[in-house]
Amino acid sequence: MHKYIIEGSFPIGGKIKANGNKNAALPCITAALLTDEPVILRNIPEIEDVLVLFDILRDLGCSVEKIGHHAFKIQTLNIKTSEISVEKAKKVRASILFAGPLLARTGKAVFPPPGGDVIGRRRLDTHFIALNALGAQLTVDGLFTLEANKLVGKDIFFDEPSVTATENAIMAACLAKGTTVFRNVASEPHVQDLCNMINLMGGEITGIGSNTLTIVGKKKLKGCEFEICADFMEVGSFIGLAAVTHGELEITHADPQNMRNAKIAFNKLGVHWEQDENNIYVPANQPLKIIRDMGNKIPIISNGPWPNFPPDLMSIMVVVATQAEGTVLIHDKMFDSRMFFVDKLNSMGAGIILCDPHRAVVNGPGKLNGADLVSPDVRAGMTMVIAALCAQGKSTIQNVYQIERGYENIAERLTNLGAKIERVLD
Repeated sequence: MHKYIIEGSFPIGGKIKANGNKNAALPCITAALLTDEPVILRNIPEIEDVLVLFDILRDLGCSVEKIGHHAFKIQTLNIKTSEISVEKAKKVRASILFAGPLLARTGKAVFPPPGGDVIGRRRLDTHFIALNALGAQLTVDGLFTLEANKLVGKDIFFDEPSVTATENAIMAACLAKGTTVFRNVASEPHVQDLCNMINLMGGEITGIGSNTLTIVGKKKLKGCEFEICADFMEVGSFIGLAAVTHGELEITHADPQNMRNAKIAFNKLGVHWEQDENNIYVPANQPLKIIRDMGNKIPIISNGPWPNFPPDLMSIMVVVATQAEGTVLIHDKMFDSRMFFVDKLNSMGAGIILCDPHRAVVNGPGKLNGADLVSPDVRAGMTMVIAALCAQGKSTIQNVYQIERGYENIAERLTNLGAKIERVLD
């Protein structure tokens, strides 16, 4: 296992390219199972979650070939099994995304409960409700087994706009007989990427970007070449890092159109940026100050399904708020354990009151000092990196495997921006 040793209080600066969206790459990788023709995916981040999915594809009898920087060719001509490895499924929550395409392609999918970050209850019910409505039968005996002789399109209203359930249902419906209408579904940029990729494969999905999708099932899909959108979680992390270290940063290939909800939230903390075509520019030495709501009320930053503020950036907002003058309430409406990392920031000198599992009041600015930390999950781990880089003195962060599941070569990339960060064996 590796750890990071970080010396704080050095402003980062320069130019960095945003990598591809992890949460778009993962369903697009599993969507390659929908055709026996080659699929080429570009702008794929080379992170642990992606590599685990590639290993699962190989276990299923598929070929995965790296053909360039962040580019991979996948072919699923001969699927030899419909069962997902228990060991590998435990490593990544996205293993659940094999259910829809395997069911559509082979009529069967066998898989264990998925792993992933422990950030509260993450129910699977919506996956099974949607797939059952399309004609799948579920049995549970330690493993989940889905089987269907035939999938048939239906008009289905989701009980919640779950991202991965929406993606699984889309992949099953695109090879179902007839027309499917999904209502109250997720519409995040990564869901849109999956839909656009399937349309390139010969699928027929309309309503992309809305909460209602209409899918005309096809007997067969073809191969395609598709480029993943930028990771707006990574972009938001870099913006937060630049702000709290008072550095000047240009983020290229950032897809600013996906940052409009984040811009509103960052502005409440006094963080601003400019954009030019596909790039974002964060000025140096921004006077971080929390902007009160009308009537001198304490502002609230809360999340929700797209196009609301994305839940994966909530941890980043907490650490930025610790460096802003004033008081703000951070309210994570979606996960009941994501805030449980704030004690680590308080141990560094932050002024955070954890009200309950969903809400934290942040009073700033607080002078942070270096500390010994352990990364609990991807986003909280990146938050600790940001805190350490703006703190006085030296910090160590252990369990950085969790961070590197979502951020490719992050220590090297931040070093290139002037950060004092070293990745060493623990």
